[in-house]
Amino acid sequence: MEILQKHSSAAQVWEEAEEFIRLFHRENPQAGDPRARLAAVRAELAETGTYRHTPEELVHGARVAWRNSNRCIGRLYWNSLRVRDRRGLTEAEDIAAECFEHLREATNGGRVRPTITVFAPDAPDRPGPLIWSEQLVRYAGYGDHHSITVGDARNAPLTEALLGLGWSGGAGTPFDLLPLVVQGVDDKPRWFDTPADAVLEVPIRHPDERDDWSDWGLRWHAVPAISNMCLEIGGIHYPAAPFNGWYMGTEIGARNLADTDRYNLLPAVARRLGLDTSSERSLWKDRALVELNRAVLDSFDRAGVTIADHHTESRRFLSHLEREERKGREVGADWSWIVPPISGAATPVFHRTYEDRPSSTAYVHHPGAQERARGRDLV
Repeated sequence: MEILQKHSSAAQVWEEAEEFIRLFHRENPQAGDPRARLAAVRAELAETGTYRHTPEELVHGARVAWRNSNRCIGRLYWNSLRVRDRRGLTEAEDIAAECFEHLREATNGGRVRPTITVFAPDAPDRPGPLIWSEQLVRYAGYGDHHSITVGDARNAPLTEALLGLGWSGGAGTPFDLLPLVVQGVDDKPRWFDTPADAVLEVPIRHPDERDDWSDWGLRWHAVPAISNMCLEIGGIHYPAAPFNGWYMGTEIGARNLADTDRYNLLPAVARRLGLDTSSERSLWKDRALVELNRAVLDSFDRAGVTIADHHTESRRFLSHLEREERKGREVGADWSWIVPPISGAATPVFHRTYEDRPSSTAYVHHPGAQERARGRDLV
């Protein structure tokens, strides 16, 4: 099995290292003059082909990578990211255990805390560990076609691969927790059952408390922890660095539960609401989408779990832009990701243009990451 990695030349690593070290010292004046640190980094690069970030550099780099995330609307609080330094871990069992602990700490009893756990980086002589799973929490999808899949259709290929690898499957409900797939250094990918105590789930009920909503058995997990992106800081790549913020309601109500290649719930919601689905001109999809999103927001609020709505988060993003501009920093953004997937024109982020700015300190999908997340070549 071939694992594609992104490699950088020594010259490129030095160029990105110098840029980051200067940024770090500029934004952290207490660190002093950067010349001594730059000399030490250059010497370490010449001797080993890589260099090690100080704990302070790692924290700032992870936060700056969030600040630079062009597809993230929730960057106002980038400087509050909690960084768990686990760079000494390379074995799959240890990494999986720390991923589950990450979930427990980030969940924080429902008051979700933005958190990242950083494992061993790539080195010139060997790649670092990998987390194949797209997120630390994923629901199984049983079936090979969206019209007959029970659960999350997006995860049907991964579910099938895990069953072929020896996972016995869950109870067959639409919300069975998938195992976490981790590949340690010099090891093959392995799966680890997700402990129930590491995942807080919120039952989804409609705020009107109608009887026909009470028997759905809908729920969703509290923490969206992305786990198959590489954290790149100053030329150093951390391929296993799961991170989370908190959910914006539309991620669940307008995408995860509503997309036709996910749970595809809009027809069922429309039937429950007694809507006319004979013609799209009745806007039954739009009405069902709003009610489903109302249910998600209200359910998280009742459970005391952190969640943002798209109107509030849009205003916060404009506050982030203003704050960064006052500091003389340019903010990149991808319009297609920043504008919410529901009521876009009713939010202030819709009525602006943005530049999708690349950065050398960022979270990046490396080649093969998306294929691994779907279980390709797992068996």
